[in-house]
Amino acid sequence: MKKKTIVATLAACAAIVPANAQQKQRLDIEMPKVETTGGPVVLRLKNLDLVAPEETFLLVPPGTALLSRNKPVTSSDKLPILGELSQITDGDKDAAEGYEVELAPGVQWVQIDLQKTAEIYGLAIWHFHRQRRACKGVIVQISDDAEFKTGVSTVFNADVDNLAKQGAGSNKAYIETNKGKLLSVNGVKGRYVRLYSAGNTASPGNHYVEVEVYGK
Repeated sequence: MKKKTIVATLAACAAIVPANAQQKQRLDIEMPKVETTGGPVVLRLKNLDLVAPEETFLLVPPGTALLSRNKPVTSSDKLPILGELSQITDGDKDAAEGYEVELAPGVQWVQIDLQKTAEIYGLAIWHFHRQRRACKGVIVQISDDAEFKTGVSTVFNADVDNLAKQGAGSNKAYIETNKGKLLSVNGVKGRYVRLYSAGNTASPGNHYVEVEVYGK
């Protein structure tokens, strides 16, 4: 094969690779300190990943930034048992008492309004992480529809029992730690991010400390 033909072939191959796949950079996530209470707890959940999350960064395209700080938060539970919904995007990720928001038992959701459509490349989620536990029925969805009736993209679904009636998921539930749960999202467009849960292995309530949405 002639040199010019080889160069042309390589250029053509590069052209069909999505731009966001060609250039990604490490985005380090600021993690809260470790703060635990109580002794060892046995976790019983059929789809649980027993290996605690270790990642502290996301791979994202240049120009990706935190979009969710101090953005409005709504919920299926209008009056949380503890805390205020605004705490979910206020930047405080610590596990100490007073930092978490507790919603009523059963299937509940929280929703972040980014206030304009964005390309979303990653999420960082901290539920209650002061005690070893795993949340049940976690689902993460993105849409431009505030009611999530149309144009819904599900980017994570560990609801294997279809408790939220959003379809049974195949992702693994995970152990809550100070490192949270980092999700890579390949540029899904949307204004709203909705997160479901259905209690946890330690209590029937639904707890959130912080959710961060990264994109551009």
